[in-house]
Amino acid sequence: MFPSLVWRTEVESGLRDAMGAGILAALADMRQGAPPLKAGQGWQSVQDLHQHEAMRELVACIDHCAAGVLRFLCIGSTDYEITGCWATVLAPGASHKLHSHPNNFLSGVYYVRTGEGADTINFHDPRKQASVIKPPVTELTAQNTDQVVVRVRDGTLLLFPSYLEHSVDANSSAGERISISFNLMFSSFAQQLSKPLW
Repeated sequence: MFPSLVWRTEVESGLRDAMGAGILAALADMRQGAPPLKAGQGWQSVQDLHQHEAMRELVACIDHCAAGVLRFLCIGSTDYEITGCWATVLAPGASHKLHSHPNNFLSGVYYVRTGEGADTINFHDPRKQASVIKPPVTELTAQNTDQVVVRVRDGTLLLFPSYLEHSVDANSSAGERISISFNLMFSSFAQQLSKPLW
């Protein structure tokens, strides 16, 4: 009853590598002249990456997957747009606190560079009332947990409802964790009712 769904796609290795090279080069240009990130620091790009040429193939992947999600959900309106797309770079020790993406229908993330210790995302139970009483459990199951940890790798693309709160644990790898996040909204809503809340 009332499921919260997360859709996962693994991008084919050749396309993954080609997209990754272009994305990393574009991000290097954006960060040119900036000091290297220190332990525990993070960096986020501007939120219009979907308009950059280096993101063209990733945007095509997002569109393909989003169309499949809307078909699966039997949504009548398929006129949607990317309302924001940005890169997040987390140095070792950096994390990303619990948050959601208001004023959007779907959100997602594409993983450019992960690594052992930097290869998970946490999704949290959206039913706030479920935490009113929290008895001890003898075993964690899908029916009693309030958090699900999803393991990802280079080339993983996730889509999920924008209301679904998520977080990222501290990067315990030796390298930077690099991902591209994005939001999708029905065009009529995005243009006429309200702008995304960051």
